[in-house]
Amino acid sequence: MRSLIACAALVAASAAARAQAPASAPAPSDAERVVLHAVDAWRGVKAVRATFEQSLTNTLTGTSARATGEFQQRRPDRLSVRFTNPSGDAIVADGEFVWMYLPSSTPGQVIREPMTRDGTGTVDFTDEFLRAPLRRYAITDLGAGVIDGRNVHAVRLVPKPGESSRFNRATVWVDDADGYIRQFEVQESNGVTRRVHLTSLDVNVDVDAGAFTFKVPPGVKVVSR
Repeated sequence: MRSLIACAALVAASAAARAQAPASAPAPSDAERVVLHAVDAWRGVKAVRATFEQSLTNTLTGTSARATGEFQQRRPDRLSVRFTNPSGDAIVADGEFVWMYLPSSTPGQVIREPMTRDGTGTVDFTDEFLRAPLRRYAITDLGAGVIDGRNVHAVRLVPKPGESSRFNRATVWVDDADGYIRQFEVQESNGVTRRVHLTSLDVNVDVDAGAFTFKVPPGVKVVSR
């Protein structure tokens, strides 16, 4: 009888332990695995050189614009975006401020904004997509494709209720082989859709330290925000 009681106690304890154990997290979906591949890939990136094509469309005004340029980044807090078209436009993060100089649309001024405390979010284009993505976004598989001869997978990111984001919806194309983002498109609340295609991408290469310094042109007013 004592043996039977002991066995029953062990069975009851085992059942209780199973009941109290936290449920294991569900396996990620195919779309979530694509995003996690990008998270793993970009985690090891310290510096970036790239060229890009950008297209902007505004459904509210019915206008559109195209731009091209060169991009350099030293993570976490240095950024240089120098436009070749429109020539002279630039966005520079020097570790303390972000400078936005866009003489093609707002001549005679440069906007200066302080950077965020940790230096991320403002100048790292991957941060908004890849920071805790499974918690922040509902992720949908949009299928496979090819960009510049490379196999990619597209996923849609929609912010979950209560999660803040700079966009209403984003589509990100992730390279199947190396996990790097080759193209992205964001739809903003102001009606603007922005698509950026990285026409070339080199990671963990030498970058130009001087590119991360912005010199205010003579006669240009600095507007602080």
